[in-house]
Amino acid sequence: MKKTLLALSLCLSTSALAQTEFADSIYVGGDIITVNDQQPTVEALAVKEGTILAVGDKADILKLKDNNTQMVDLAGNTLIPGFIDAHGHVFNTGIQALSANLLAPPDGNVTAIAGVQDALKAWAKLPQNAQLDVIMGFGYDDSQLKEQRHPTRQELDAVAKDVPVIIIHQSGHLAAVNTKALELAGLTAESKDPSGGKIRREKDGETPNGVLEETAFFGLLIPLFSKLDAQDNEIIFNAGVELYSRFGYTTAQEGRASNDAVTTMYNAAKKGKLLIDVAAYPDIQIAQDSLKPPYYSKEYMNGFRVAGAKLNLDGSPQGKTAWLTKPYLVPPEGLDADYTGYPSLSDEKAAGYIALAQQNGWQLLTHVNGDAAIDQLIKGVKASEAKHGVPDRGFVAIHGQTTRKDQVKSFKELGIFPSFFPMHTFYWGDWHMDSVLGGERAQNISPTGWARELDMIFTSHHDSPVALPNSLRVYSATVNRVSRTGREIGPEQRVSALEGLKAQTLWAAIQYKEEANKGSLEPGKLADMVILSDNPLTIKPEDIADLEVLTTIKEGRTIYQKDKHEDEATANAQCIQSERCSKIATKAMASANLLHTHP
Repeated sequence: MKKTLLALSLCLSTSALAQTEFADSIYVGGDIITVNDQQPTVEALAVKEGTILAVGDKADILKLKDNNTQMVDLAGNTLIPGFIDAHGHVFNTGIQALSANLLAPPDGNVTAIAGVQDALKAWAKLPQNAQLDVIMGFGYDDSQLKEQRHPTRQELDAVAKDVPVIIIHQSGHLAAVNTKALELAGLTAESKDPSGGKIRREKDGETPNGVLEETAFFGLLIPLFSKLDAQDNEIIFNAGVELYSRFGYTTAQEGRASNDAVTTMYNAAKKGKLLIDVAAYPDIQIAQDSLKPPYYSKEYMNGFRVAGAKLNLDGSPQGKTAWLTKPYLVPPEGLDADYTGYPSLSDEKAAGYIALAQQNGWQLLTHVNGDAAIDQLIKGVKASEAKHGVPDRGFVAIHGQTTRKDQVKSFKELGIFPSFFPMHTFYWGDWHMDSVLGGERAQNISPTGWARELDMIFTSHHDSPVALPNSLRVYSATVNRVSRTGREIGPEQRVSALEGLKAQTLWAAIQYKEEANKGSLEPGKLADMVILSDNPLTIKPEDIADLEVLTTIKEGRTIYQKDKHEDEATANAQCIQSERCSKIATKAMASANLLHTHP
């Protein structure tokens, strides 16, 4: 069969065609980028039963047409493989969709603390939110606020004093809350910092100022959503999946799943095939029950599978909680000049989880932003390797933003696959240069260029809901490395437009070990495809971010098509607040009493 398909992809003879099934659909009339080095571009592509039947010259492919074949005219647009989410949180993206949008431009309009307050007040006044017992927002970023700091509890008290106000930092690693939320959470001057987290304090060094880092924040937020029922969680999940499809993703990831989230996604798939494929990676510390059949599998069940485990070793550089070997350029307020962030786990515990994954054959995705955390990962992998051998583990270093050149070499030696986060060069490039890292460290964040020097492949990701799951913003940042203000951030780390595309298609499929049926447009692979408004390989690199996803196609079926009359503001919004979304928002946000469960 493979030989037949390969023959069809080249020059098809009349005798061969007589023995071949006809195509369900044929795509012609635009550029077709296969991301297959053996046949980089073709004139036409044929699909049969959700699989690519043939690619090649238009005249040859048209021989696969019969009266039932649908002809798809690309109308001068460009067909590429579907985008594959190398790292994101599709379930949590649904939660983001239910909150007030506190993002800075270009994804939102908040540029000052007054804007945070206004957005929260406006959200609270919406009819579906008016009776809520909590006010929640997502995406504020102190680096993009005029004041260059986090909102205080007093400033959030100005939004509401009688109900808790919780706003989640764009990094997803911090939150700012009002006095009522601190009160309900039982956080006082006597409260101790939890392991792996911090309660930021006022000038007296004791009273919480409202900013909570890492586990201090997670301990407050997780109970808030713990009492949503199965139907509510499924709606949240579907909202995330739908948003991903708008940006051309045909495979998504839930990169740090709880047992409840896995159950939700699995049950949704049991009811019917998901819009796109979703691979989940349960948190290895708290969700090992999900790392067993029927959830854990190498095969998708109606578009869902648990593909491995997730380990978290530090925080975020933009939130200044990532664990570095050298101090931050400007430490957080109230901390000493030698502050370097902090680990999530001890070396012993980290090594134990790494060994556990290797023993069980689980692909392990490890969150490591700071170079000290990366050292901890490398040390743990070496220890596990010495004890358990060197299997094809497929371990992935997630983010790796401050990866040193010697650490890139260690990744290659140990077979650790780097999934970098170049989108930071756009969103936080200026912040990294002027406040977080400075100089050489900031210039070399997410060092894709060093990886290519060593002939290594890598992936690029968005980490949604840290940012919108905007495939083209990821693509542009990987190729251009230019900040919001137009500042170049490590131009020597740039890669070509083709390499940037591969990092979200073929190389991402390799990361998942799914390259046999995904990642490029080749006969026998799934017809997972995207139609773009122009050819990213021929336009100016700086114009990549302005491309549009016109159509998303999953296994030959169109799952998203941009309406030419669609309002642009709506198209780029986090979510359309439908009635069903509003009901879930009401239920989720009204659970403020759950904050009492936090010690």
